[in-house]
Amino acid sequence: MASTTDIKNGVVLRIDGQLWQIIEFQHVKPGKGGAFVRTKMKNVVTGKVNDKTYNAGAKVEIAQVDRREYQFLYVDGEDYVFMDPNTYDQMHVPVGTVGDAKDYMLEGTHAQIATNEGTPLYVELPASVELVIQHTDPGLQGDRSTGGTKPATLETGKEIQVPLFLETGTKVRVDTRDGSYLGRVNN
Repeated sequence: MASTTDIKNGVVLRIDGQLWQIIEFQHVKPGKGGAFVRTKMKNVVTGKVNDKTYNAGAKVEIAQVDRREYQFLYVDGEDYVFMDPNTYDQMHVPVGTVGDAKDYMLEGTHAQIATNEGTPLYVELPASVELVIQHTDPGLQGDRSTGGTKPATLETGKEIQVPLFLETGTKVRVDTRDGSYLGRVNN
């Protein structure tokens, strides 16, 4: 058991059998009364965000979470198969655990996978990835780079909004957190 002094951003706590990752924390020492720690945490499995306050020095259970680099290989039914590039061990991760990351993954994509006692908790991609536009309607005459946007389907099947001047076959950089267009990739 650890105490509230061990709480830091990114630490995973086990609370009532569930795993919660600390997003933000603040040690508060009011002028009157005892000190306490205010936390904002996210459920590792469901993504639900919760606020919780602990008295200073309270005991908390820190869960052992192992984060490793894996390479995405292929989809096997409802599972995504990843490989550890160092040991060549393969891990099957359910589609629910992969979440929205599946919209930005091609075979060979590298990702961080967090596990607890051998169970995959979540898949984390780099902040941005480079993908090719599979299909988008042509822009209209007179379109400017500062103009509007149009829908484009990426090679993974994900649809995003891109500037009007982009064409099918263009490689673009996409933010994996919100799916926004970040720019063209020059080859």
